[in-house]
Amino acid sequence: MVNIFPPLALIAGPTASGKSALAIALAERTGGVIINADSAQLYRDLRIVTARPSMEEEARAEHRLYGVIDGADPCSAVHWAGLARDEIGRAHAAGRLPILVGGTGLYLRTLLDGIAPIPPIDPAVRAEVRAAPIAQNRVELEALDPASAARLGPADTARIARALEVARSTGRPIAAWQAEKVGGIGEHVLLKPLILLPPRDWLYARCDERFAAMLDGGAVEEVAALVSQNLDSALPVMRAIGVPEIAAMLRGEADRAATLAAGAQATRRYAKRQYTWFAHQPPASWPRFAGPLDEAARPEALALLEAEG
Repeated sequence: MVNIFPPLALIAGPTASGKSALAIALAERTGGVIINADSAQLYRDLRIVTARPSMEEEARAEHRLYGVIDGADPCSAVHWAGLARDEIGRAHAAGRLPILVGGTGLYLRTLLDGIAPIPPIDPAVRAEVRAAPIAQNRVELEALDPASAARLGPADTARIARALEVARSTGRPIAAWQAEKVGGIGEHVLLKPLILLPPRDWLYARCDERFAAMLDGGAVEEVAALVSQNLDSALPVMRAIGVPEIAAMLRGEADRAATLAAGAQATRRYAKRQYTWFAHQPPASWPRFAGPLDEAARPEALALLEAEG
């Protein structure tokens, strides 16, 4: 039986695992279009700090959704998913392979599985819930949504508040809404995924090397330009890995050695969180590539992506 669904390649994994180089190799072999699925690489303010593909790399293959959003405008997973759907549609219409590349699991899950159609929360309900003590919220949640209360630990303050505001505002448990996810494209494409999970020592060494290269390659000037905009410190662009550490150095709170150590550590911690997510959250049927993804190993990884589904 011939599969009638259009193909969609997906290369995912932690930072510094070799996703971008593999995507370019696949795009060069197939004439495909690379589509960004990394939340930080969306922002035009941070090419160096977020390790976006260089201009030379972008010249080798068509790249979409890189550096397309101003740092002052936060981008949600839902917004990105809409942008990604459009780019995937354009690639398919042109007869080209869309290649999703990134390490933001929430973005990929939202695009493939869809989102829960939860109506807007009553602002008054939200204000009351967010102002109440966590113990009070938990007691109320046990009454309105006992399943969520049993699932969430005492330290899950944000999730408790979210579940409670949904229950109070809509009259339904959050799990009931989540069971009705809409808008996902996973059932409408022939997905060809590959998860990169290289040895941790290899990955962490690359994280260290990458941050050191950033410091010497323009990251300080990039963050200085960002800081000069006086943006809200809570914006995602201001919390991107490396920005707080370099900003502290610019304020005179750390020297270069301390900044290098702090930035490398933050990068490794982020990679560890991503590694854990991608090791356990995607379906077990998705292929995992567990070796160091150097040039010699690239043909093996490409073979997994190009295998018949």
